Amino acid sequence: MFAVREGRVVFQRLVTYTFNMLVKKVEIVLFLAAGLILTGGPVMTPALMVLMLATNDFLAMSLTTDRASVAPSPGVWRMRSITGAGAVLGICKLAFSTAVLAFAKFRLGLGPRELQTLALVILVFGSQALLYVVRERRHLWSSKPGIWVVGASMLDIGAVSALALSGTLMAALTWQVLAMVFIAAAGFALALDQVKRPVLAAFRLG
Repeated sequence: MFAVREGRVVFQRLVTYTFNMLVKKVEIVLFLAAGLILTGGPVMTPALMVLMLATNDFLAMSLTTDRASVAPSPGVWRMRSITGAGAVLGICKLAFSTAVLAFAKFRLGLGPRELQTLALVILVFGSQALLYVVRERRHLWSSKPGIWVVGASMLDIGAVSALALSGTLMAALTWQVLAMVFIAAAGFALALDQVKRPVLAAFRLG
């Protein structure tokens, strides 16, 4: 019985990891294109891209210790369904990231270098929100995340915020802008959680 339970826990972790990576792949590629159109230039530098990928990988590795919910029945890999649902959630995350970037450009009047920093902050903060949504098939508050997942999130947010505030490796942003993105990401998580359930049901993954 213990072996069966642990097998299902591992399966749920693998599904969460796959979902997480699929959504990010869909979003990041399209976000770079959308950012180029919005700003008229590259929305991220190579250094910022490396930093973003490093934070994403650090967070993804923490999933191996997450408190995954145990499925009531044996899991089945449905890659077409997982890919389809991941694409839909990826488009939702793309809409969020692009909307925040557009707001910063047209309403806050940030310059090109500040927008590059903001793009990094959007992607990192948004990735935290996404992870807490996709780690649960039910509502995101249905189970407590593992301590290493929470720790990885805090480290990612803290490190990127410190670099952005100090202007290290990037143009500096104010704490008000960072707070705005953080609050927007939290609101996005709650909204995406409502979208997730019908999407998973439509692809028979709920």
